[in-house]
Amino acid sequence: MAVPKVITIQSDLDIVAARMAARDMAKSMGFGAIDQARIATAISELARNIYLYAGEGTVTVSEVQQGVRKGIEVICEDQGPGIEDISLVMQDGYTTSKGMGMGLPGAKRLMDDFEVISIMNEGTKITCRKWKR
Repeated sequence: MAVPKVITIQSDLDIVAARMAARDMAKSMGFGAIDQARIATAISELARNIYLYAGEGTVTVSEVQQGVRKGIEVICEDQGPGIEDISLVMQDGYTTSKGMGMGLPGAKRLMDDFEVISIMNEGTKITCRKWKR
């Protein structure tokens, strides 16, 4: 298994780096082009959220195995303000004045597993996985 890659998010360029790291790992694991694009797009959205709402954080991309299933896991963490109402931000159509992307619901649709843990004034951790078919 590949060594996990940790990307610190502090600028727009870091968002691109996180996207590329996820796509490169997915490609090396044998994911098809469509799933590579799905993973990269989801990670772009999540990394952008770190930058926009928390200012900085990390994106960790790693290979995972669950029984015979193999996949890619992405953990996005920040020490930002947190998400007050997770169920609200997970609704399609919810937007803030800062966001122009597809939001968390869109990122969730692109991945197989998606978990959000957020504590007000402490930060947010989003763990998502895509499993190889």
